[in-house]
Amino acid sequence: MRYFLILFSISISMAQHTETQSYDVMEKYDNIEIRYYPPAAKVMSKGKISDNKNFRNLFNYISGSNSNNEKIPMTTPVYMKNDKESQIMEFVLPKKFNDKEIPIPVDENLEVYISKEGTYASIRYSGYNNSEKQLLNTKRLLNKLKKLNRIVVGKPILLSYDAPYKFYNRRNEILFELSN
Repeated sequence: MRYFLILFSISISMAQHTETQSYDVMEKYDNIEIRYYPPAAKVMSKGKISDNKNFRNLFNYISGSNSNNEKIPMTTPVYMKNDKESQIMEFVLPKKFNDKEIPIPVDENLEVYISKEGTYASIRYSGYNNSEKQLLNTKRLLNKLKKLNRIVVGKPILLSYDAPYKFYNRRNEILFELSN
């Protein structure tokens, strides 16, 4: 019992209280959802897959390496996708930046923008992410979308919601944009 209480206390102290990007669920099929995402402010880093500097560059931006020297709270999810020989990572900025000027990155390799609204399909899975889980869940999502006669636009996007030190109840998703 004591071990359980210690573990429970640690998990509460490590819990994140972060803003999560909003969306509306339009349809649901088990762990698959069809969602509407409104426009959102984002900051993007693009680099070689082998470099793996994207997270550090984005973290520096929200830590104050921007035109306002402003610390910006971390939000969820983190978007990740591969584009030929490069990897793209994006942080969603807090909702207040949807209607407010977005601080310009000091790092010229970063880009801030407002995403377009759209309809997306997602599949949720848990645990630590790896390429096998990504591939398996991408196939599951694509098979379901084929049965639903939905047309996919573009490549899969990996969404990660949890800090690396969270050990259980992790949330990962594969996301595909859908043609309207």
